[in-house]
Amino acid sequence: MAHTTTESLDELRKIVRTCPIIDNHAHNLLKPQGLKAEDFLSATSEAEDEALEDHVKALPHFRAQRQLRTLYDVPHDADWSAILKRRRELLETDPNGLIARCLEGTHTILVDDGLYGDFEDYSWHDQFVTTPCKRIVRIEAVAAEILESLHQQGKLPAGVDIADEEACSLAWLDFIAAFEESIAASLEDSEVVGLKSVICYRSGLDIIVGRDADVSEAGLRSFRRHFLPSYVQDKFRVESKGMCDALVISACKLVDAARKATGIAKPIQFHTGLGDNDISLLESDPACMQPLMKHFPSVPIVLLHSSYPFTREAGYLATVHKNVYLDIGLVFPMVSRDGQEKVVRQALEITPTSKILWSTDGHHHPETYYLANLQGRVALEKVLCEYVTREDLTVAQAVQAVKDVLFFNSNLLYNLDLVLPATGGRSVSIHSKSNSRDTARQGSVQYVFVQWLDYNAQMRTRWLPIVEFDKMMTSGPGRFAISNGNLGTTPNDHMSSICDPVGSIYVEPDLSSFRLLQPTGPVKNAATVMARFTDEQGVGLAACPRYTLQRIVHSFEQEYDINFLVGFEIEITFCRRGPKGSDDPFSPLDANHAWGTFSDEQYMTSVALMTSIGTVLQNIGIPIQALHSEAGAGQYEFVLPPLPPVQAVDTLIQAKQCIQQIATQNGLRATCHPMPFPGIGTAAHAHISLNTSTLQLSQLETIEQSFIANILAHLPAITAITMPHPVSYGRVADNSWTGGTWVAWGTNNRETPLRRVSAQRWEIRCLDGLANMYLALGVILGVGLDGVRRSVELKIRDCRMNPTKLSEEEKAGLGIVERLPRGFEDALGALEKDVGEVGRMVGGGEGEGLLVRNWVAVKKAEQEMLNQMGEGERRAWLIERY
Repeated sequence: MAHTTTESLDELRKIVRTCPIIDNHAHNLLKPQGLKAEDFLSATSEAEDEALEDHVKALPHFRAQRQLRTLYDVPHDADWSAILKRRRELLETDPNGLIARCLEGTHTILVDDGLYGDFEDYSWHDQFVTTPCKRIVRIEAVAAEILESLHQQGKLPAGVDIADEEACSLAWLDFIAAFEESIAASLEDSEVVGLKSVICYRSGLDIIVGRDADVSEAGLRSFRRHFLPSYVQDKFRVESKGMCDALVISACKLVDAARKATGIAKPIQFHTGLGDNDISLLESDPACMQPLMKHFPSVPIVLLHSSYPFTREAGYLATVHKNVYLDIGLVFPMVSRDGQEKVVRQALEITPTSKILWSTDGHHHPETYYLANLQGRVALEKVLCEYVTREDLTVAQAVQAVKDVLFFNSNLLYNLDLVLPATGGRSVSIHSKSNSRDTARQGSVQYVFVQWLDYNAQMRTRWLPIVEFDKMMTSGPGRFAISNGNLGTTPNDHMSSICDPVGSIYVEPDLSSFRLLQPTGPVKNAATVMARFTDEQGVGLAACPRYTLQRIVHSFEQEYDINFLVGFEIEITFCRRGPKGSDDPFSPLDANHAWGTFSDEQYMTSVALMTSIGTVLQNIGIPIQALHSEAGAGQYEFVLPPLPPVQAVDTLIQAKQCIQQIATQNGLRATCHPMPFPGIGTAAHAHISLNTSTLQLSQLETIEQSFIANILAHLPAITAITMPHPVSYGRVADNSWTGGTWVAWGTNNRETPLRRVSAQRWEIRCLDGLANMYLALGVILGVGLDGVRRSVELKIRDCRMNPTKLSEEEKAGLGIVERLPRGFEDALGALEKDVGEVGRMVGGGEGEGLLVRNWVAVKKAEQEMLNQMGEGERRAWLIERY
């Protein structure tokens, strides 16, 4: 206990009280008349009707009274009638002001809008939170709407027609088909981040899983026997077990199918535990769901409402099942203070803090949000401070737990891609598709670094005070001018043959890439945002690599309904700096390791640094999927998540910048130089997947083959852009897992430059960290798009062996007849020879080759500059800049 100071506990308390909240489960607010009319006692109890009358003598009610007096600013001894009178006054005079106070500190809400009644639309709530709300689709509400529609169309048997088995079977098939179509559409909808089931209320959590035929038969049986005889008077409510089970299982199957297609699995929330008298308490125990959890291990399942009073059971399930998460909502404010603290402690008994989510279950009244967040923060503060005082947790661990529970866990699970703002601040979505210029100033951010890559992949930046940035983006043109000549300069600002100082181009920040700068170094309260080049009116320039990549991706979507996900593997070599003036200014951070090792030297010199980098990346909204040592001295790999192409490159650049900044703080240089030290080289492999929502598998496979065929046909020219320096070619050799030297592809073959990982997923291995990734991806996708448009035939066959182990005849039989360039001069020559075709495929105006020709000109000027250096000077220069 001697290690815990008052100051450190104060830091923890501050974070608990101010950390922005992602409310992962709540409901719409009632419209004004409903707010005034509905019994307000229900805000703190699940009791109904006569049972609710006794709630005025319950601890949760007494505590809520005290807190509502503060909210409404009434005397501390005001009774319930005086509290209600003041509430009515506020609802009459300033309802939005009351709602704003109740939702203060809420970053966003995931709204289950499946309740029946006169409610505000989910998006209406956006005005009271930091970032737009998203939807949770209640599957039973979807089913009821479909059944009502089928009834209105005369497609549901009634009366004596229920005896017609064939009619009932056809109606059941119509219903299931419409239900699955609606759920599939919801899973494709960017406004929908998850599904929800209230099967707990209807037939209990003991969901019977089995063969598809058995599930369908049970559903049909209960549809005919239990639903059809009384569906009109029951208002199309689905509550018979076979039907309810079938809906849940269908939803799980669709989530899993969407995951396989897109890489994103949207969670399914389940009401568990605490509920009104409609529920069977014994069947609300989430332990009943274990067969479902095991049957769908890739479907994320969220156990709502703390599963009270089964919190321990739910915590156990979230611990032993990778796909299960525990939400600790609803007990605030429905349970007493002691009960709430016990729930938090029980949740933390064995459950990892990475599996616990926060929600209010706010519903009907804005005060339900207020009371839940207020009481929840109090319970978290009390329990975590006790654990820190008893040295069960460090302050840093407790602080991270708060951020995880209140923000990061939901952010990651629901794929929200939000940035945690500074205390009390606001943020924008990193991956928002909105073109809005509302920057929603990021807390205490004072400067925004507007950044773009030049042709040689050097970061260029303009620093703007937040006031000027906001002014430019809200009331100004949304962009600023730089000289046209800036496009044609080398990394040391020497002019190339295309450098023309006459005229201007415009730099336009893309707010979807707005991200807080990592705060661990000397620069505080800053953010970065990536930009593209436009003309004065904001039209994207053909000479801009980022805009070109955007345009090609859009063309794929518009012409073929193909969208891409790209995941980068950042390989970084961490170097110690030698004394100034030394013959070799760099040495590796560590050398006693190999791929995937965890040596004593690593433990003492590098593991803490790598994991701290991973934590900082997550804190600025870049969740890495994995990190590990690579084979080279001082070499480590950070695996980034799959994202749409432009966002993937934005994230790659910002992640690399963060890694290098943290390395510098530790007296190191983190470099992407392909061969900083003799031996193993450093790459930047990209995984690219082709995805569609409408095409048949056979159609997608045909497109995939033409896409790959054309890339292979032009690969020698493409390598000049993907491996853009002479040192890039020192990394690539046969028999070394670097992609080899032959124009070839192979399924899980790391000796080919294009590795087929699985159906419609490819790894580009002839790529390193010196490339301008916007341009590299733009060229690859542009050439691939041209191949699809021309239906180019894939003549090179799948190589399942190391090409160097094959005879010339065997290689020829597979269509492997051409070598990749063995040096940059050869690659640049191949590109210049092919520049007309590659330029046409990439586009870019002025003969459709402007962008590629510009790049060639600047690259030649850079090489002339580098050739004037000695080998050691050139190596040091590249290590410092890449």
